[in-house]
Amino acid sequence: MDEAAHEQASPAVRARIRDSFERQGLMRHLGARLAHIGPGRVHIELPHRPEVTQQHGYVHAGATSAIADSAGGYAAYTLFPDDSSVLTVEYKINLLAPAEGDHLEAVGVVLKSGRTLTVCRLEVFGVRDDRRTLIATGQQTLICLSGTSDQPIRKP
Repeated sequence: MDEAAHEQASPAVRARIRDSFERQGLMRHLGARLAHIGPGRVHIELPHRPEVTQQHGYVHAGATSAIADSAGGYAAYTLFPDDSSVLTVEYKINLLAPAEGDHLEAVGVVLKSGRTLTVCRLEVFGVRDDRRTLIATGQQTLICLSGTSDQPIRKP
């Protein structure tokens, strides 16, 4: 990994990302956890367990895609203003190999951060011991919703 992969975001940004991540029911349901929060870069880990597998025992593409989407979204969010929120506009993912290993690691990296739209690279690795295998790659576009709270939207 390069030096940027180890750089940490500021404590305030890390707290904002963790607070938002903890409100994601899907990430909690899957058992995913934040592994790294850096400026424009976020890693999310997902343990390989029966509840997230498909019929052959590989981690399901839906779980793989979900952690990739969240890693990219939070990578973008690390660069957004405090009074904003983030939403995915679109993403594409290519599944390159069966999702196996002790856990998966999704890495979202900002390629271009704009005032409104941000583009991220997505990668997901299967990790076993010290071996990492690229199992999925993709790209994502996100929108910065300025002046919009990241808190849940309450509907009547």
